Amino acid sequence: MYEGAIQDLIDELGRLPGVGPKSAQRIAFHILNTDTADVARLAQVLRRVKDEVRFCSVCFNVAEQELCKVCRDPRRSEDVICVVEEPKDVVAVERTREFRGKYHVLGGAINPLEGVGPDNLRIRELMTRLATGEIQELILATDPNTEGEATATYLALLVKPMGLRVTRLASGLPVGGDLEYADEVTLGRAFEGRRTVDI
Repeated sequence: MYEGAIQDLIDELGRLPGVGPKSAQRIAFHILNTDTADVARLAQVLRRVKDEVRFCSVCFNVAEQELCKVCRDPRRSEDVICVVEEPKDVVAVERTREFRGKYHVLGGAINPLEGVGPDNLRIRELMTRLATGEIQELILATDPNTEGEATATYLALLVKPMGLRVTRLASGLPVGGDLEYADEVTLGRAFEGRRTVDI
């Protein structure tokens, strides 16, 4: 549609996840109309991310050193690992301020339709961490969708012979939600995960 550099920029932006053709075009024209110094700063940050950011050698969270901030923290519990799919999930769990253990980032979830099997994830590395005998509990915090459930079930079966306590995050009704709008699966899980009311 356009030619030269602007079309190249639209094409590259369109390759980003969640950015469709119209969004790519809007972003491209925003960049075109933005001050040169701001665009240079954005380009510099993009280069820095590629040059300086890596994955933690223990848990595979994002890090700028060999170990991520969580793995370097001596106050974190060494005997509990929370397994998540992506680094963004670590951020979500950390925002709750409820978990004080360590993480393991799988790098995705089992999805045969997309060609992602157990060998494409960091399951082997997880098993190596569990083999030390220091871990007492494994929390499976994969997404509550078909792929996340399949991954959690696979891991639970794999780890079961090790005698670890394996738990799954509860799922159910959101705070502020109405029962009439909940689907059957969500409501069913809310019933399964119910707890005693302490007064």
